[in-house]
Amino acid sequence: MAVSGVVDDLLADAMERIARDIDTDFDSLLPVPDEPRLKLVEAMRYAAMAGGKRIRPLLLTATAEMYGVDRDAAVRAGLAIEAIHVYSLIHDDLPCMDDDGLRHGKPTVHVAYGEATAVLAGDALHAFAFEVLGEPAVSADPFVRIELVRTLGHASGFNGMAGGQMMDLVAETSEFDLPTITRLQQLKTGALLAGAVEMGAILGHVPVEGRTHLRGYARDIGLAFQITDDLIDHEGNAEVAGKAVGKDARAGKQTFLTLLGPDRARAQARMLVEQATAHLADHGKEADLLRALARYIIERDH
Repeated sequence: MAVSGVVDDLLADAMERIARDIDTDFDSLLPVPDEPRLKLVEAMRYAAMAGGKRIRPLLLTATAEMYGVDRDAAVRAGLAIEAIHVYSLIHDDLPCMDDDGLRHGKPTVHVAYGEATAVLAGDALHAFAFEVLGEPAVSADPFVRIELVRTLGHASGFNGMAGGQMMDLVAETSEFDLPTITRLQQLKTGALLAGAVEMGAILGHVPVEGRTHLRGYARDIGLAFQITDDLIDHEGNAEVAGKAVGKDARAGKQTFLTLLGPDRARAQARMLVEQATAHLADHGKEADLLRALARYIIERDH
């Protein structure tokens, strides 16, 4: 990410800080046991501490900090949503799904550790996420913790990410129109991004009726994020992206890009980011990081 100006410096510092904090928590909470489970935990750590942009925990902590939430508590909740994201990547890369051999510039988990261990590593990270959310380190209020659990479960299940992934599999053999593609991506990609913002608001004790603008922001950046992913898959460089590109075209999938074309898709992504930042109009400088994140989403190359 190119950095210039106060806002870009703010984002660069925040991304470096959240990456460091998330890795520190994964390291401390996933110690490698000296017994037969060793390979499983090593595979979990290999995937979880592989780098990545940490967009979801950053969205969560940035939202939570707008409402005065303790940083350590927000990072711990961010760790939970990142664990869900990482498990989804492990499973998406499996031969029965996308069959990818490269993630974050290194061999995928099933290539490095075998398919059976990769499945178990994903399963264990899924369970780990909800174990983390159940701990008082996230919140002393059990009602807050249960709302966080419910929100993450909804965002990652058949009403969210997993449902979107199923639609994505069906897309390989079906013709989808734009509304259906939009729904697919709102679930597959947007649900966890929206869940991150929602969880930050929950930690901040923002009432449901006070989250409408945040939900609008999250909805718009989720679609912009996926359009940018489609553009990277179509136009990007595998070495820069750290993963295979051109997969959607090879699979014959309908995407925002195939339906709109690159120019219209890029314009749509820019419009969505403008809408997203407009949802934050009633906030002051405390929302600058969320605004910078929205702009970064369409400027990234991986």
